[in-house]
Amino acid sequence: MSAMFDNAAKSIRIDAIERSRQKTLAWLSSMQVPGAVRGALRISSAHDADRWPGVVLYGTYNGILCLDLIGGLDRFTAQDRLALTQWLEGHRRPDGIFRVPGMTEDAVFKKPDREETWRYIDFHVTNYTLGAIDALMPGRVPNLRFAEPFLDPLTLKAWLCDRDLNDPWQEGNNIVNLAGFLLLLRRDGDVATQARADAALEILYGWHDRLREPTTGFWGVGQLSDPVRLLHAFAGSMHNFHIWYHEGRTPTAFERSVDYVLTLPPRIDSACIDVDAVDVLVHALTLLDYRQMEIRAWLSAMLSALLDDQNADGGFCDVRSGIRRQDGWVKGYEEPQGLSNTFATWFRWIAIAMIADALFPGQWTWGFRRMIGIGYRLMAGPCR
Repeated sequence: MSAMFDNAAKSIRIDAIERSRQKTLAWLSSMQVPGAVRGALRISSAHDADRWPGVVLYGTYNGILCLDLIGGLDRFTAQDRLALTQWLEGHRRPDGIFRVPGMTEDAVFKKPDREETWRYIDFHVTNYTLGAIDALMPGRVPNLRFAEPFLDPLTLKAWLCDRDLNDPWQEGNNIVNLAGFLLLLRRDGDVATQARADAALEILYGWHDRLREPTTGFWGVGQLSDPVRLLHAFAGSMHNFHIWYHEGRTPTAFERSVDYVLTLPPRIDSACIDVDAVDVLVHALTLLDYRQMEIRAWLSAMLSALLDDQNADGGFCDVRSGIRRQDGWVKGYEEPQGLSNTFATWFRWIAIAMIADALFPGQWTWGFRRMIGIGYRLMAGPCR
């Protein structure tokens, strides 16, 4: 326990986290879709599941991952878990990609290249859905036929050549999702597949080493000349770092990355930015002997901000104003920002749980993801 907390302050913090956890468990229960398999969740109170049935996939994988994290899945029987897993797998194509029902060609955009747009969305939805299935039924072998071509060195190198570091945030998602699939292929494959997956990971390391900005430890064009570009480089690079964490390596120039994050004020921004900052600092406590007291003080202040930002209904929102859409589904489902939703609630709880795990170890048994990507914690156990 850090010396910054006396016993009374520690008790107050722990009680506040537990109250928040119980409120979120109740809110998640209220998101159950009436008449659907147990665990099929609306994404928010505004979500009309009859009008937007495809959005239930988003609500469900985010909600299940949050329940696994904060201790709600123990209420699910083996039959519940199997039924929900089979419901999730009902969204899977023969090649293993999970696709949101109702998401059409004319309604999506990430890049002008349509294949890039769909690959980004498909990788994202597939990674998170597989994470939910792994939470429900650990060790269930996924169908990764779509990812097998990336075991070929030329295919992987060609794909990496097309990564656009003018948008490192988007590309960080692309890379961590693919790396997660490669790790699953290594976990479940035969000896030859494991060797090919290891070789593919080394290609990823080499690509990153050539393109890293050494003064920040991040990837991204123009990050030293523009604060917004630097913020986006940080947000994207946080995803890339997971490849290092998972394999027991420390990212090069990681101290510089910590220096940058400590310049950010420990206050609420967005669900994505906030969890990214916490993720970097919590892993720095594990991997580095560097600015530890400053990191702990920053995390303590951020914990207060996060707990104070919980909505009265027990969930969390992304930001307080504007319109929220699903990433890449630009002409699809939308709702007002400020509402509690399963995406933001899960992301906020990742940040809270990581801080609590660092500052108050052993108080809770958090269910961090075993697959890399948002929600992965170094000590949660390798995907191997």
